[in-house]
Amino acid sequence: MRLWRGLDEVPPDLGRSVVVVGTFDGVHRGHQRVLERAREHADRLDLPLVAVTFDPPPELVPGAPEPAVVLTGADRRAELLSEHGADAVCVLPFTPELSRWSAEDLVGRALVGRMRAAAVVTAPDLHLGHGTDADVDTLRALGKEYDFTVEEVQPPADAEPVTTARVRSLVTAGDIAGANAALGRAHRVEGVVVHGAARGRELLGFPTANLECPPNAAVPADGVYAGWLLRLDGTEGESRWAAAISVGTNPTFEASARTVEAYALDRDDLELYGLRMAVEFVHRIRPMLRFDGVEALIEAMGRDVERCRELLLGG
Repeated sequence: MRLWRGLDEVPPDLGRSVVVVGTFDGVHRGHQRVLERAREHADRLDLPLVAVTFDPPPELVPGAPEPAVVLTGADRRAELLSEHGADAVCVLPFTPELSRWSAEDLVGRALVGRMRAAAVVTAPDLHLGHGTDADVDTLRALGKEYDFTVEEVQPPADAEPVTTARVRSLVTAGDIAGANAALGRAHRVEGVVVHGAARGRELLGFPTANLECPPNAAVPADGVYAGWLLRLDGTEGESRWAAAISVGTNPTFEASARTVEAYALDRDDLELYGLRMAVEFVHRIRPMLRFDGVEALIEAMGRDVERCRELLLGG
């Protein structure tokens, strides 16, 4: 995959391309449908498929109407866009200047000026440029002016449209099964492993990796989940473990900080501090509960681990 961070990194000899443009947070099934159709155009025209996205997402810039959580950071988003057919990804820094670009600015400077778009494929809910008035009809009018075609990919008639807002809502509500169905994969949260209170190792017998996640990461609702712990640094060797994942404030110990902790099943020998890791949420086991003492908590954690083993490893 070719990754360009800003228009200046786009090679001047790129030639014409097929373009998809949007925030693409989550790269969910709706996005994947657009990418699949764009890939068909690119293959038919023998052109590269370029995905143009923004970082941070426009919803997170100062002055946005309300804060939002993010399903996928820019690097993960680029990786997923590539997995679903993009030959290159251009990440545009969403600066105050860019936020003021009109639809014609974005098309003229980026899609045509640098990507030399021959075709643009989009979802029906496209909002292009400053404000919210520029939509697919605006893009079609600009296509006639700048010599590119536009295809609007409709969602299946027999299914509820998949949107980023819907997936974010499912994740934050703890409906991980619904979120994963909409994403077409397990929802992932990334972070660096930091030192915590060490209760898991020293008191409970279940040593956990405590992930320090970005403040806007789409962390599921408090509870216990079955999933996977993944090492992201590319080091050779073991890098994926079945895990019991805890999200919450540890109410048994009257803690206040919300944490994401993962216990790799049957492993107490992992040294992960300082490493960039991810957890993938597969099943929700139970809500976060307050127990009357450490022994009751340890018993519950033992049951959680066995349930995770059944769900992830078949017993």
